[in-house]
Amino acid sequence: MNDSPGFRVQNPTTNEIAETFETIGDEEVEQTLSRAETAYRDWQAKSREERADVVRRVGELFTERRDDLAEIIAEEMGKPVNEGREEAEYCGEIFGYFADNGPRFAADQEIPTESEGKAYIQRLPIGVLLGIMPWNFPYYQVARFAAPNLVLGNAILLKHAEICPRSARAIQQIMDDAGIPEGVYNNVFITHDQASEIIGDPRVQGVSLTGSERAGSTVAATAGQHLKKAVLELGGSDPYIILDTDDVKEAAQTAWETRMYNTGQACDSNKRMIVAGEVYDEFVEELVSLASAMEPGDPRDESPQVYSPLSSRGAAEKLEQQVGKAVSEGATLHVGGKLRDDSSAYFSPAVITGITPGSETYYEELFGPVAVVYQADSDDDAVRLANDSRYGLGGCVFSTDSQRAQAVAQRLEVGMASVNVPGGEGAELPFGGVKNSGYGRELGPLGMDEFVNKRMYFVAS
Repeated sequence: MNDSPGFRVQNPTTNEIAETFETIGDEEVEQTLSRAETAYRDWQAKSREERADVVRRVGELFTERRDDLAEIIAEEMGKPVNEGREEAEYCGEIFGYFADNGPRFAADQEIPTESEGKAYIQRLPIGVLLGIMPWNFPYYQVARFAAPNLVLGNAILLKHAEICPRSARAIQQIMDDAGIPEGVYNNVFITHDQASEIIGDPRVQGVSLTGSERAGSTVAATAGQHLKKAVLELGGSDPYIILDTDDVKEAAQTAWETRMYNTGQACDSNKRMIVAGEVYDEFVEELVSLASAMEPGDPRDESPQVYSPLSSRGAAEKLEQQVGKAVSEGATLHVGGKLRDDSSAYFSPAVITGITPGSETYYEELFGPVAVVYQADSDDDAVRLANDSRYGLGGCVFSTDSQRAQAVAQRLEVGMASVNVPGGEGAELPFGGVKNSGYGRELGPLGMDEFVNKRMYFVAS
């Protein structure tokens, strides 16, 4: 049974529901699937360049509408407005990147052969896809999935998070206004049960999900049952290793700003800070100072000392329980970690040390403004701590000696490793992980190599 409260705008600063949206019925699901299949046939028949021109306009509209888009998600899930504008602009870059490069990425590739003729690898669309997207980056997550697949010629059904209905509709409006043909991109307010039925429908050829491990496991099982391709971007507990630094205060500031981005609600955030013993105490002290200076405020307040609410009261309550459990298991809570005594989702930024290795909390993802710090006695110890996780999304290593940092980064069991920067970022850089962080890649050239028929094409002499 689906006991979700459904699609609604529920402002996390007050917990009040401003608007609700009905899920569509099974008959409308059927109509949408039929329309998408028909639209796919016409869309894939266009040239890659024709599709790219329309996709380019999608990106332009994201940039043009960035202020309105930011306001929508500030109310829906509490994202700071300045970060919402950045997110919309980044979507513009992503759609532009695939419009500019997608036709080349998908071009026929001749391969050497000793047979009498010519052989090629062709990258062709496969059909209608289902995207199941999360609330933490309501536009960016959709852009990563939609941009390459629209250029390829696939058609899309998009189930957004239930607390992001207005941003979901805003994306649909952008697609329509940019000239994406009716039926090629379809926002659908559906239940989890309906999503499962759609995955199993023979007209649907694949599913992409960004979300929790639990959701990923369920979707992967359904996709496997029906022999459908799946791409999963799930949780993360990324290691952020500081081997040495000439400026502990600056290192802590960078680590803190990284952790506080999107109020700590990013899959690839630096959820485990692993710090060399010689700078550990000073680093923790500086983090505590930074956290202590934070005050709750409206998402429209752009002061760096103001923090926004989490996405929902439920998310904040879960994080409070996790922090409380860590303390009960022996960890030290230096500052913060408190849920505001009202109905809002404000959770005071926290710094925790001494989480017991092997405890349940040690292996959990803390999705919010919590800096967890571990002390490393050596480079090998840092690697051991970093890899002692069921996740493997990203990780980074800092050192004044780049070669030393690179040697450690090469040993990280992650899908994305960075040196002397919190993380490489750009539409051209593939995103994805290993272990329980999922499989498949989005963005960059690899982003066009997932939902594609890599067809061998041979022409005899």
